[in-house]
Amino acid sequence: MSKFSIIFIVALTLLITACSTQTGWKPTVDPYGDPNSYRLEQDMYECRQLAQQASGNTATETAKGTAIGALLGAAAGAALGAATGDPGKGAAIGATIGGFGGGTKQGFGAEESFERAYKNCLRHRGHYVIN
Repeated sequence: MSKFSIIFIVALTLLITACSTQTGWKPTVDPYGDPNSYRLEQDMYECRQLAQQASGNTATETAKGTAIGALLGAAAGAALGAATGDPGKGAAIGATIGGFGGGTKQGFGAEESFERAYKNCLRHRGHYVIN
């Protein structure tokens, strides 16, 4: 597998997962009847920081998933390619598909983990989180 192919897989996967990054999402909180509403902005800031620490960076997690997926895909592709007479082509196709799938899954997983941690933190501080 060429260096260009690896860079292409990582770039494409990062592009897809960039649609859901940890920088733009913010939970909806209902301040009505919230006895802690005076602390909402401070709590949101602190909970965002804690959620980012808990979930890891989306781009880093995507890159890890891409690498692992590409390795597993290359191995499986090479085995299937050997059966058809071209293990190199099978490895390249397997690495591309595995890298793309692994990176996407890992990136979205990190984003879901971030959102869950963010909401839980706010709820534990007494706020009414809607989403």
